[in-house]
Amino acid sequence: MTTDSTAVPRRAARWWAGPGRLLAAAAPAVGAYAAVRLTGFLAVAAYAWATGKAPSAVLGHSWDARWYVSIAAHGYGTTRSGESDLAFFPLLPALERGLATVLPLSLPQAGILAGWAGALAAAAGIHAVGRHLYGGATAIWLVVLWGLWPNAVVQTMAYTESLMTALSAWALYAVLTGRWLWAGSLALLAGLSRPNGFAAAAAVLTAAAAALWRDPERRRDPRVWAAPALAPLGWLAYVAWVGTRSGGPLGYFAVQRAWGSQFDFGRYNVEYLLRLLTQPALPAQYLAALTVVAAPAALVLLVRERPPLPLVIYSAALTVVALGGAHFFSSRPRFLMPAFPLLFVAARWVCRARPCVRLPLVAGCAGLSTVYGVHLLTASSVAP
Repeated sequence: MTTDSTAVPRRAARWWAGPGRLLAAAAPAVGAYAAVRLTGFLAVAAYAWATGKAPSAVLGHSWDARWYVSIAAHGYGTTRSGESDLAFFPLLPALERGLATVLPLSLPQAGILAGWAGALAAAAGIHAVGRHLYGGATAIWLVVLWGLWPNAVVQTMAYTESLMTALSAWALYAVLTGRWLWAGSLALLAGLSRPNGFAAAAAVLTAAAAALWRDPERRRDPRVWAAPALAPLGWLAYVAWVGTRSGGPLGYFAVQRAWGSQFDFGRYNVEYLLRLLTQPALPAQYLAALTVVAAPAALVLLVRERPPLPLVIYSAALTVVALGGAHFFSSRPRFLMPAFPLLFVAARWVCRARPCVRLPLVAGCAGLSTVYGVHLLTASSVAP
């Protein structure tokens, strides 16, 4: 009996063909995104050096990043001024610990590497979703606009937004292309990354329910059942574990209340917006106000485009959580950052716009994002 020595390489080539085509198609978008974010990083690094600070400390050990480093170094159990580190989900600290173990990196540097890798993976995933729905040109502008988010500096910090966006974008792409086990597994990981990571699971659950309802033949496919079973497990497992540490099944929400975070159906944000009309505020708060006002409008425009239902559910869940939660008003743009489908309409408009309109607009957004990013990390008194 003889074996074909080329069988394994041929199978490997077939397996890689699909992902290889996706990555090749995404290369221009990822390159443009990297150029945009590299500009922002260099601006932050230059300012940090000029003021005697290390860029790795600014990007990897500021604000929430300090909590992630602490968890990676010592595990959970730290409380400061009544605020517990149990509020922070475990995926990023686990990556920091793993990277710092196998690479010659400090924990803050490992967090930055995880953030950068997540950002590039997010850019590729966003491009895959946009290209699948609207074509390559619109997909490129979708990625660029995501990279020009007002506080996009967070995308290259040791923060979780890029990681969650990457996992969610690829989960959504898997749903759109019928890769059910990938969709459920990626949504599970997204649920371990951030408190609002359950939005990816909501999208997978919606897609599976719709598929099972519309096509009875799919009820025989165990993968369609497995995806919604897997998708929420990450988020539910962490919330349940925190409950065992804090005295009850709703313990995680008690931890969040100690931070001042709770869901009040938008009352806090409405009152904050009204105060901004009569009282002076910081630049971060004005920009957050603009985002709070623009997000519902962007969601309405998205719904009018009639994209696949999972994308609407995903975006609506993130928008409701961001606008319905109390406290940390200046962080609202960051909470909305994973909701990249909200940029679909803007990306299509920019793609169709004349170069004489498009180029100044994009350059202006790039300048604002860069300057604002430097401000957030060097001069702002509120968290990004």
